[in-house]
Amino acid sequence: MGNIILTGERPTGPLHIGHYVGSLRSRVKLQNEGNYDEMFLFAADAQALTDNFDNPKKIRDNVFEVALDNLACGIDPKKVNYFIQSEVPELTELTFYYMNLVTVARLHRNPTVKEEIKLRGFEESIPAGFFTYPVSQTADITAFKANIVPVGEDQLPMLEQAREIVRKFNSVYGDTLVEAEALLPESENERRLVGIDGNAKMSKSLGNCIYLKDSEEEVKKKVFSMYTDPNHIRIEDPGNVEKNVVFTYLDVFVKEDSFEKYLPEYKNLDELKEHYMRGGLGDMKIKRFLNDVLQEELRPIREKREELEKNPEYVYKVLEEGTKRAREVAGKTLKSVKEAIGINYFN
Repeated sequence: MGNIILTGERPTGPLHIGHYVGSLRSRVKLQNEGNYDEMFLFAADAQALTDNFDNPKKIRDNVFEVALDNLACGIDPKKVNYFIQSEVPELTELTFYYMNLVTVARLHRNPTVKEEIKLRGFEESIPAGFFTYPVSQTADITAFKANIVPVGEDQLPMLEQAREIVRKFNSVYGDTLVEAEALLPESENERRLVGIDGNAKMSKSLGNCIYLKDSEEEVKKKVFSMYTDPNHIRIEDPGNVEKNVVFTYLDVFVKEDSFEKYLPEYKNLDELKEHYMRGGLGDMKIKRFLNDVLQEELRPIREKREELEKNPEYVYKVLEEGTKRAREVAGKTLKSVKEAIGINYFN
């Protein structure tokens, strides 16, 4: 068996540049490299409903928004099966069978689940669907026999739990399911891009994001408001580049020709950092440079997104075709799972 890739996100809002560097950019690269047999990308709307059950319109609307973001970043429907999770009922049935293979205590110990429960203030009022999120994720991965799953660092505990469930299933019912490996972004900053306020996590709820759909003026405004070094008050003061959001973003987004285009008095980022650390370089100058770099990166995405937004029929056609293929593949896996368990009564 060759490589099968599965990736996706919860459609709870339009995607931001943290999603872009953490997953979107790498999935487009994987798609274009072509070192795989099949690639699946999905909108995890059923999972998103577990903590948004009282606002389904939010999820429905954002399935379209997130699809726009993915397609604008370069996802090619000819190379990737892009589907909607809730339209593949086989995933729900697989989840039900897998629930027997994991204990409540083990789910409680999952670091990602614990963090998300705390973040949402669920405490003892945890929706059962949300609590069993790792089991649902296992169904998503195994349904397509994916062996490569591009994830952010915070999702590693989820993937490890999926691997445990796969091992348990195979040990009880015979070798049926495939264990997947995580594929992480290359650098630490890409794995978890900080918010523009310096917060350790870029988050819609914290309001510290730059969205892929943001206008040129909105991006500029957010860049100019970025957290830098609070002790760098005067231009001549030595500055700190560690935990300085502007330099964190430059580490991620600067290209080989960025200085030649926008800041030719410096050869590279190391030289810029050195000047900032010894003093004599103002925050506004580096912010203007970052704005130029980000605008270059985001402009073609924004323009493509605006073009796609005018053609919703095409976007939904992509999702419909991808979902058909997803159901076909997931159906075969479900059949093999039921055969392994021995509940294929009428075959």
